[in-house]
Amino acid sequence: MPPLVPDNVTAFAETVGPEPDDVLREMQRHAEREAFPIVGPAVGGWLALVARMTDASRIFEFGSGFGYSAYWFASVLPADGEVILTEVDTEELDLARDFFEGGDLADRAVFEAGDAIETIEAYDGPFDIVLVDNEKGRYIDAFEAVREKVVPGGVVLADNAMRADPVVDFEDLREIVAGGDSTGASEGTRGIAAYLEAVRADPEFETAILPLGSGVAVSYRVG
Repeated sequence: MPPLVPDNVTAFAETVGPEPDDVLREMQRHAEREAFPIVGPAVGGWLALVARMTDASRIFEFGSGFGYSAYWFASVLPADGEVILTEVDTEELDLARDFFEGGDLADRAVFEAGDAIETIEAYDGPFDIVLVDNEKGRYIDAFEAVREKVVPGGVVLADNAMRADPVVDFEDLREIVAGGDSTGASEGTRGIAAYLEAVRADPEFETAILPLGSGVAVSYRVG
């Protein structure tokens, strides 16, 4: 299946964006070897930029894998900042810890094993940035669990807001968002559509789509 964004556009975005360090390059090589989905350097550099623009010091991730997106965040956090990684696969979380230690960023990370929506209950916030990247049918649950913990001026980012092969189909998603019939769409596609409907309808958030990678929904808390 062809990428949503042409390869030459992605390559250009990577060239213009921040340069990955050696650890990020090794993380990308690992992802390629294991066919593990990551946001990639074009989106990763943009995540780091959002952290800088919001002067972020505290970040929570719903689903972190082996820590690729979290590493981009951590790379620009202040010395007393933290990114909280959550992951049900303990081997992936251990690998994330190894990468963070290799980049001398482990002191800016908290590694939480277990279900992210259960984990967030132990945190009062506030958070400057939240990244939602757990099961697509549970995006709304993640948003509802964290929305009151996001500071005004903070941002909720949702990855796979346009596609996640094979669980989210872009054409079906477009049809649903445009008001069409969701019959026949996958559970993941319906989950993303429901999430987008919820954040767009929330009066305290303004939402737009970043059309890079698999699409990132950007929801800025205005109130």
